[in-house]
Amino acid sequence: MKQSLSKYKTLIFDCDGVILNSNNVKTNAFYKVALPYGEVAAQKLVDYHVLNGGVSRYKKFEFFIDSIVKDLQSGPSLEELLTAYAMEVRDGLLKCEVAHGLSELRALTSKARWLVVSGGDQEELRTIFLERGLLSFFDGGVFGSPCTKENIIAREIKSKNIEFDALFIGDSRYDFDASRAFGIDFCYLSAWSEWSVPEKEYSKFKFCYDSLSNFLV
Repeated sequence: MKQSLSKYKTLIFDCDGVILNSNNVKTNAFYKVALPYGEVAAQKLVDYHVLNGGVSRYKKFEFFIDSIVKDLQSGPSLEELLTAYAMEVRDGLLKCEVAHGLSELRALTSKARWLVVSGGDQEELRTIFLERGLLSFFDGGVFGSPCTKENIIAREIKSKNIEFDALFIGDSRYDFDASRAFGIDFCYLSAWSEWSVPEKEYSKFKFCYDSLSNFLV
C-alpha cells in the first residue's frame, strides 16, 4: 500500500469519519437540536442526515425546515438551529478520537499536497484543526461548507492546488460521487462510516480499508 501511494500528487481527505471519529457527535447533535419539533421530526432529520452523509448542515437544516416540519406551527428558526448545532458539536469535535498514524502517513507522502474537503463548516473546521494541532498537516488547505464539495474541488483544480493523480479518502456516498465526477481515485474508509456498503460493492473503489492506519501496512 505504501508503494501505491507514491503516484499521488494530491491527497484529499474528508474530515468526519476519516480524520476525526465524529460522525456520532454530529448525528447526536442533529437529533438534540431538532427535539423542540418533537421526537418524530428529530428522527426524520437524523435519517436524512445519515442518508446524505457529507452534505453540509446548511442544506440539511434547510430541508428540515422546508420539508420535514413545514406544517408545524412553532419551533426554532433556521438560524437558531444552526447556532444550537454549532454549540453542540464544538465540544465533541475537540474531544473525539483522531485517526491513528496521521503523522506517519504525512511523512510517507511528504511530496504530496494534502487538503481537507469536508461538509463541515469551514471556519469551524479550521479552528478545531488549529486547536488540535492538525492544521499544519494540510499544506493545501482546509475547506468546507457553505461551499459544496463539488465547488471546492472544481475551484482547487482550476487553481492547480489539486494536481493529478489525486486520491480522495472518504467515508460517504457523497465523497465517492464527488471524486468520481472529477476523475479522482477514491478510497473508502469503513470503520467510522455511517454509510453501509455491501462488501460485494467494494470493487468500485480504488481502495477500501478500515482506517487511515491501513495505509502504513
